[in-house]
Amino acid sequence: MKRRLLLLLGLAMAAAVAVANAQTLVPPGNRNAVQPDIPGASSRRTQATNTTFQAKYRKVYALLKSDAELRAKIRKEAAAYGIDPMHIVGAIVGEHTYNVDAYDRLQTYYVKAISYLSSKLSFAYDGEDISDFVQRPEFKKCAGMTDSYDLWECREQVWNHSFRGKSVGGTSFPNDRFGATFFQPYYAGQTFGLGQLNPLTALQMSDLVHKVSGLPKLDVGDPNTVYKTIMDPDLTLAYVAATIRTSIDAYKSIAGFDISDNPGLTATLYNV
Repeated sequence: MKRRLLLLLGLAMAAAVAVANAQTLVPPGNRNAVQPDIPGASSRRTQATNTTFQAKYRKVYALLKSDAELRAKIRKEAAAYGIDPMHIVGAIVGEHTYNVDAYDRLQTYYVKAISYLSSKLSFAYDGEDISDFVQRPEFKKCAGMTDSYDLWECREQVWNHSFRGKSVGGTSFPNDRFGATFFQPYYAGQTFGLGQLNPLTALQMSDLVHKVSGLPKLDVGDPNTVYKTIMDPDLTLAYVAATIRTSIDAYKSIAGFDISDNPGLTATLYNV
C-alpha cells in the first residue's frame, strides 16, 4: 500500500534523527519554506472533472459548516479514539480537496451506502477471490496472526514480495498495489465515502474499530457490507479515527515523535 510505504519511509527518516526513547513533540503548523507541489494525479483528476481545488475545498467546507449533526459525530468519534477532532476534519477536507468532490448533503452518503447492499461486488483478480488467494502457500507465515491490522499488513507484504509484477502458478499479476488489484472492483485507485477510505484500509482497522466502537468486524468474504460500512457516515467515521490513531501511535512508538498536536501532518499521512 502506497500509504504504508510512505509512512515507513517517514518513520525511518524520523528515527535517524530522534533521540533514543525520547518523544519529540511536533507542534502544529507547516514549517516548510516552500509548499510542495500537488501530485500530478490529483491535478489531472481535478481538471478532468472541470473544477478547481479551491471549489472542492469550498464544497467540503460548506458541508462541514452547515451540518451540526456531522460535526457532533466527528467530535464523538474523536473522543472515542483519543484524538483532537481537527485530525478527522483535516483528513476529510484533504481527501475531498485533493481527491474526490464531497457530496452536497450528508444524506447522499446514506443513500449510496444502502445502494451497495444490492450491488454484486467481489474482491477478486482474474476470477480468483481474495479469500482463496490468501490460502496460497506463500501466505503461510501470516496464518498465525489474529489482529486484523497485522494480518492484512502481512498479506500485503507477501503480495509485494511474491506476486506483484510476477507470474505465479500460470497467472500473471500486475505491478500494482495489493488494494488496487483485489479490493477495488470498479477501477484502481478508487476510494469511497466521507473519509475516502479504500476497502483494504477498512479491513486493516476492523479489529481496532470493533474494540473501541463496538462495531461488527468486517468480513473480506462480504464485500457489500464492507462498502456499505465505508459509505455510511455513522460507521465510516470510526474507521477514519482509527486510521489516524494508528498513524499517531506508530510515529510515537517507532520513531519517538508525538504528532498528536499536528492535524496537518496526520491529514497528509491520511491522504497519501
